[in-house]
Amino acid sequence: MGSSRGLKKPATFGGVALLLRFTVNFWKVLDWNFRRVGRVEFTLPPFLNERLRWIVEPSAKITGEYVLYWMHHAVRAHENPALDAAHCLAVQMGLPLLVYHGVSEDYPYASDRHHAFMMQGARDVEREFLDLGVRYAFHLQRDGARGPHLRELTRRASILVTEEMPVEPVVGWLERLRLACATPIATVDSSCIVPVSLLKKPFTRAFEFRDARKAYADARLSLPYPSLPSPADPFTGTLPFEPIDLQRADLRDLIGKCRIDHSVAPVIDTPGGSRAGYDRWGRFKATALREYSKRRNDAADQEGVSRMSAYLHYGMVSPFRIAREAAELNAEKFLDELLIWRELAFHFCFHNVEGLDSLDGVPDWAKRSLAVHARDIRRSDHSWESLARGQTESPLWNACQRSLLKHGELHNNVRMTWGKSFLHWTSSPDRALCMAIDLNHRFALDGRDPNSYGGLLWCFGQFDRPFEPEQPVFGVVRPRSPEEHTERISMPKFLGVIDRPTAARATRIAIIGAGIAGLVAARTLADHGLDVQVFEKSGGVGGRMATRRTVDGLQFDHGAQYFTARGEKFSRHVHSWIHDGLVRQWDGRIVELSDGTVMAEKQETARYVAVPGMNAIARSLATDLNITLDTTITDLRRIKGVENDRWHLIDHEQNRCGESDYVIVNCPPSQAEPLLRDHTPIAKTIESVEMLPCWASMVRLEAKISLPFDGAFVQNNPLAWISRNDSKPGRPRVEGSCWVLHGSASWSKANVDRDATAIEPLLHQAFRDAVEVPLGDIESFGTHRWRYAIPSTVLNELCLWDPTSKLGACGDWCGGPRIEGAYQSGVAMAGSLLRDLMIDRKPPERIATQPLLPF
Repeated sequence: MGSSRGLKKPATFGGVALLLRFTVNFWKVLDWNFRRVGRVEFTLPPFLNERLRWIVEPSAKITGEYVLYWMHHAVRAHENPALDAAHCLAVQMGLPLLVYHGVSEDYPYASDRHHAFMMQGARDVEREFLDLGVRYAFHLQRDGARGPHLRELTRRASILVTEEMPVEPVVGWLERLRLACATPIATVDSSCIVPVSLLKKPFTRAFEFRDARKAYADARLSLPYPSLPSPADPFTGTLPFEPIDLQRADLRDLIGKCRIDHSVAPVIDTPGGSRAGYDRWGRFKATALREYSKRRNDAADQEGVSRMSAYLHYGMVSPFRIAREAAELNAEKFLDELLIWRELAFHFCFHNVEGLDSLDGVPDWAKRSLAVHARDIRRSDHSWESLARGQTESPLWNACQRSLLKHGELHNNVRMTWGKSFLHWTSSPDRALCMAIDLNHRFALDGRDPNSYGGLLWCFGQFDRPFEPEQPVFGVVRPRSPEEHTERISMPKFLGVIDRPTAARATRIAIIGAGIAGLVAARTLADHGLDVQVFEKSGGVGGRMATRRTVDGLQFDHGAQYFTARGEKFSRHVHSWIHDGLVRQWDGRIVELSDGTVMAEKQETARYVAVPGMNAIARSLATDLNITLDTTITDLRRIKGVENDRWHLIDHEQNRCGESDYVIVNCPPSQAEPLLRDHTPIAKTIESVEMLPCWASMVRLEAKISLPFDGAFVQNNPLAWISRNDSKPGRPRVEGSCWVLHGSASWSKANVDRDATAIEPLLHQAFRDAVEVPLGDIESFGTHRWRYAIPSTVLNELCLWDPTSKLGACGDWCGGPRIEGAYQSGVAMAGSLLRDLMIDRKPPERIATQPLLPF
């Protein structure tokens, strides 16, 4: 097996002749290189031979059903060296070719934004492969569709070919495949004009890299991309999953089934795919490429730069074509950015992949200098959330962060200033780099790219030289302050670019209910630049995250007692709230209590409380939101509009409370169902949910007693929970002690319609019976009935969404009977709405008789 089988004669499939027509075909069979790998010999064109690197070399005997091409960062079926190498190997081995393209839930910073961009790109490349007659199998990891499919496909393959991408998680995935499979594995550089494996060492200065690559680059830049050899036969066998037909699939629905971050929305004016990428490149080339050197540093000039980095990151456009066409117009400065700085970063990452996420990725001189100044006084020490939402003291930096959050991009000139500011606004250089990487990769569509790492590490000294005189915080790392940059930019014009609409049309969203789920949904939508109004029937926000304060200065958290953080997404916010002093861990002793006896400790998980009261989190989320209190919405009415139908909200006095395009209901099910009953089928699902009540009493014990716990889950008693409120951090000290008593769900349900004056002494007596020690006088500060305290069952869905009526519902009865569940439900609700606004339901119609791309 190997080269002895020779090459098949060229074949033409469907639109191949049109799709793959190039100016020159300089590949001839006699010019190809014989390459011996182990005891196997392959014949590859020089262009591919220099790009291919074996991770696992073939043994003497190769077996398998097909050659597998794993596509991930060259999402195109044209000018793709990895695909071409897989074709060549398949043809020589007489095997069919299978292209596998999967989108995982487990890559770092996985979100709706990155998923949508990748899947839009996959939809385009699927259409290319349909024209080529190549078997393309796309898999999306999601509910009901998980499994080690890549590993299984690799084990069945004769050879696995994939793209060279010298950053995580691809490097780690390849290593795990290497350990789990005996299949030969080859990577092919499909990103750089000068392949990363061609230069044998990393370079840390642009001029050194420019000199080292010059001989290689000049010989490669001017060559047209060679045409494909004859395509291999497509694999027709079975697969371990059902591939998704992206031409018919609803991307919004599919993404909603993925366990990813739904709080980061797709970007409507930067859709993924080769069509959108080349369309943007064509406009830039025609209108601004010749003036790039003059316009590139003006961040207020949105059209003065190419904005191609996201398409290059995922390989949806060919860097070879971009470079060729830029060279034809003598765009030297643009080529310097594309071929020197971008490829410098790729080569650096290839040789230093293990040090990219820490200060090990910067030169020793920079590391030493930053360490010397690590304890210098900073301007601020911002939390992750204040940075992510752009809540610093610098208007320019905040605008930069809003650009990342809302639009998934940031002009390179201000991105450098944005990146260097972390040193002033975080407690240490290590944390500064960690925050810069997090926010860049989380929000930027080109995040996790080698070029992104290059730019971020430059902010901390990489690819640069020491700058004297030494300064506080920065040491000899080049400084760049937002204040100085502000003087060089037209802020009104820049803000106009940053705060441009994020949706295709003006959209207003009404949210009924200011509980945690509703506030989180409102916060997420407003941060993405949407017009949101919240209506709340009570006089404050937070729902059951309530705090009762008395004229005597006493305080009782009579609703939610504490919360836990089990998932990474919620934990990120909790740690940020701790940083800001909004939340503290409650280290009180929590036990299980039965007839006065401690039966067990309940310390298996960390418990948190908001400070100074549980409603502090709700008030923080509500900051700057448009909230109308003391307003009960009792009816929704659909009104025909000139362009779109809209919802009119009617309050309990039959007043109109404005009109909205979307309505989210964050109410208990028995209140949400009547609002939605006549308008959407999701009301039927809500109808099935029962909420259980809870009677709560707030008391003070004047006597000094010593109970061996601060909170207890009570058994064999009308009470289910008792807690000493003043034992929580941040609560005022009192004479004696303050306690909150919660009736059990069954007891509260049996007594739900009784008057509070009758319930109060029963709860007090139950308190005495539960602890079985003399309590002395019990001073009451109120008994409150939570009619809808906890769901008896929780829906499997995190939220309910009807895109036809544009109505949704959320709450802890969807996400789970915890604050974390309510938070997840609010995020899921916002994500559903944002996907509806930002992603087209269907792709453009496919024209089978025309090639996908204009060559």
